[in-house]
Amino acid sequence: METVRRDLAALEAEGKLRRVHGGAVTVEQSTSVESSIALRQNMNTPEKQRIALAAYELLRDSDVGAVVLDAGTTIEILADRIAADNFSLKSGADRLVITHALHIAVKLAEADGIVLDLVGGQVRKMTWAAIGARSAEHYASIRPDIAFIGVNGLDAEFGLSTPGLNEAIVKTAIVKSARRVVLLCDSAKFGRESLVRFAGLEDVDAIITDKAPEGDLAAALEESNVEVLIA
Repeated sequence: METVRRDLAALEAEGKLRRVHGGAVTVEQSTSVESSIALRQNMNTPEKQRIALAAYELLRDSDVGAVVLDAGTTIEILADRIAADNFSLKSGADRLVITHALHIAVKLAEADGIVLDLVGGQVRKMTWAAIGARSAEHYASIRPDIAFIGVNGLDAEFGLSTPGLNEAIVKTAIVKSARRVVLLCDSAKFGRESLVRFAGLEDVDAIITDKAPEGDLAAALEESNVEVLIA
């Protein structure tokens, strides 16, 4: 029995299952639970690296001046790439980077070529991001050129979803505020429905992913005119 407990603990630490009373369930079986950011940093890393690199190249080759970075591990990798380079515009002017995620803000605080705008609010320990009405109101008051957002579930009918209501409120505000919305989503999240829907496919302009969507999801993305970029 102790061996079983140790095996279950190891699998939970890897983010592959979640222990419940009387046994365990896979992460996919629950729509309301969420792995900590420390655990998610170890999941799908090669895919996330490719997605983040593609997002960085998209930004680097553009001339957008105001960029929103949502919370999330793939977007954190994108922040690392931004911080490692001079991210100024072709004109030499700094870009404005806006985020409500503490771990991303720390990476960018001294980065060359950017002005950092940190959005405040109550910090959620699970994601290290500001959540709730105050954060959402900040995003509702601005019009950034582009926003990169993360997601826990992407479904043809349910759209984009995340486990936390207060985090969903902020994500909805970001989606509504930005002139262009780019979703960074690895294929492991295709067909999943998390607890709270925060946007529909029609609210997204492009998705950067590691594998081409298939079936109903592919059809729904095409119908909603979402550009699919494979990293």
